[in-house]
Amino acid sequence: MSLKRAVAVAASALLLGGLAAAPAGAAGTSTSATTATTAACSLWAGSVTAGGDQASTTITATSPITAEKATAWPKMFAPGVAKIASTWTETMGISGNTQTYGEIILNSTLYSGEYGHDDSTGKPFSTVKSQGGGYNGYRAIESSFYGGRTVRGAWYRLRGDGVLYRTENKVVSRWSGYASVKTMALISETATYDTFLATTFGGQLYTIHIPVAAGKAPIVTKVRTSTWQGFEFLVAEKCGTQGTLLLAVDKDTKSAYLYAVSHAKGTATVIKGLGKVPGSFSDPVYFLNTAEGNPPLFGE
Repeated sequence: MSLKRAVAVAASALLLGGLAAAPAGAAGTSTSATTATTAACSLWAGSVTAGGDQASTTITATSPITAEKATAWPKMFAPGVAKIASTWTETMGISGNTQTYGEIILNSTLYSGEYGHDDSTGKPFSTVKSQGGGYNGYRAIESSFYGGRTVRGAWYRLRGDGVLYRTENKVVSRWSGYASVKTMALISETATYDTFLATTFGGQLYTIHIPVAAGKAPIVTKVRTSTWQGFEFLVAEKCGTQGTLLLAVDKDTKSAYLYAVSHAKGTATVIKGLGKVPGSFSDPVYFLNTAEGNPPLFGE
């Protein structure tokens, strides 16, 4: 991720602003070790508390799993208004101060937000700017960025009636038929496609492969057939060269489970349940925190 990502998705956000419990080892997981992941991988899960704080939990796939919680920015939002959020990215300024930015839906309005320390003064700051209303009932928002030889970025949103939108280079694409999707997380961002890992209300687990080429429809591939319906949030981070470390949050039981997922290839995808993450996961919203300079996701 890099600051270029913010530039790539800013125009998309402006365009879109005008538009309106499974135990560890379950969920069809394999108990064999994956070849694409390692036990040392970590995931930085962001969250918004009921009181409106920006919080974070660093989860490391050690045995046993470790989880370290912290308050990233207190009272960032009004209490109880946060619904869903995109990935939030931390970047370092000229003076070494850090700033973190992302998108979030508060009630039914999309906002871009940023917090950190001002480079010129060193003083803390936070901003939340409206990008437009009409986002009631949305199930996912996300941005992707690929910074290789072909630099590209896209902005995604999943509407409650199952319409999936992508905006890239000011071109808006829309696909219907995703009403069964409960939640999804980005696992790949490449020069030619993005991929999401998605759960359904019926418990299935799918990949949604979205080609960059104009006129190409997403390709939906089944990964598992049952037991994933209990999770309200998926948070995914790259692990190894081609694998994914996946956090699945069950709001009803206030618990989370960690999985090591091999490079996705349909039902042949290896998913190893690493166990229940210690602590309570009671925050209303969870999402990925990442850092500028991290390599693009490549889980499929």
